[in-house]
Amino acid sequence: MATIKDVAKLAGVALSTASYALNGDSKVSAKTKSKVLEAARELNYRKNGFAMDLKRSRTNTIALILTDLSGPYYSELIRSVQDVALANGYDLIACSSMGERDSTAVRFLREKRVDGAIILAHNIHDDILVESAGSRFPIIVMDRHLSGDHLVNVLVDGEQGGYLATRHLIQEGHRTIAYISGPSNSYDNALRYQGYLRAMQEAGLEERSKWKLSGSFVREGGYSATKMMMLQGELPSAVFYGNDEMAIGGLKAFEESGISVPNDISVVGFDDIQLSEYVHPPLTTIRQPKHEAGSLAGHLLFQMLNGEAVNPSYTLTIDMVVRRSVRSVQSSNDTQPIQPA
Repeated sequence: MATIKDVAKLAGVALSTASYALNGDSKVSAKTKSKVLEAARELNYRKNGFAMDLKRSRTNTIALILTDLSGPYYSELIRSVQDVALANGYDLIACSSMGERDSTAVRFLREKRVDGAIILAHNIHDDILVESAGSRFPIIVMDRHLSGDHLVNVLVDGEQGGYLATRHLIQEGHRTIAYISGPSNSYDNALRYQGYLRAMQEAGLEERSKWKLSGSFVREGGYSATKMMMLQGELPSAVFYGNDEMAIGGLKAFEESGISVPNDISVVGFDDIQLSEYVHPPLTTIRQPKHEAGSLAGHLLFQMLNGEAVNPSYTLTIDMVVRRSVRSVQSSNDTQPIQPA
């Protein structure tokens, strides 16, 4: 990686002159500045954010790092963190972790380009977070349980949520219940799946491997997993989708195949995104406290920035939201043969 010394050498100027030029100092002539910037472009030089921060105490900016900025789950979370940041006189940068170790998000963490970070991105490795966190750079983690100095966990009881969703289906008489999962490396998905298994085992029911499919927490994934499930020629009487986006994709797949929800099959989601109330039929789901979680994460981060002591972990509770995508069944043998369209 090119350094500022390399830029100064290529531009034929002193190191201090290159530094002034790159930082836009008016004491450098336009001609010299142009030479330095051209050299920086040729060398693909990037300023070292960590070195810059050693010269100033605060950036007055925090980062919210998400797996994907496009998901509807994230909009309310971003707003709640932004409100807390603005109330504290800070700016908020929301960025995606796509690219993992080579992502801009990881560079923000390693080079300390902001004053602290809130993480909801399962593809940023634990070691990066542990190494990056420090007394001058606190980190709030929202998608896994991680121990380390200057690291705080804000979690939602996903295991209980998975349990409540599955138990609701069982209480309505369902005995064959599929699970459409998120990414295999997702902490949230693992907890929801554990809750599903606990409810099934408690009721003396067995999970069937053919009805455990992955939808990667996205609408298209839920649609594809549902189509694949239908191709097997037999449907369960109910499906628990690991999040609402996948469930909405599943609703579309069922509708296209002439399968009625809930008359032919019942559906439960997880998250209670805004759209879940407006699809047909309105989706029974697990409500996550998105606004509360974002606000708590923001407040904890500013407490840590101000040197206040906080607990290492916080867990928020969830609620069951019953709408019209589930019906009661009576038969103990509730599978059905299908002929998908």
